[in-house]
Amino acid sequence: MDTAALLWGVLFGAIGLGFFVYGRKQSAVIPLICGILLMVFPYFVSNSYLIVGIGTVLMAIPYFIRR
Repeated sequence: MDTAALLWGVLFGAIGLGFFVYGRKQSAVIPLICGILLMVFPYFVSNSYLIVGIGTVLMAIPYFIRR
């Protein structure tokens, strides 16, 4: 794993923690699930471009899917 992938993983993990806490406090399922996925997926993806792409998509999902 290179340094860029590690830093992107930390960034998306921190954003995922924010989504998780927000989803838990507001009882919102979509941000909760996206938060968990944002915290977990960098462990399984080692390519920096894929980490940025998947992380951006996961961050955009709660914006477009509102309940």
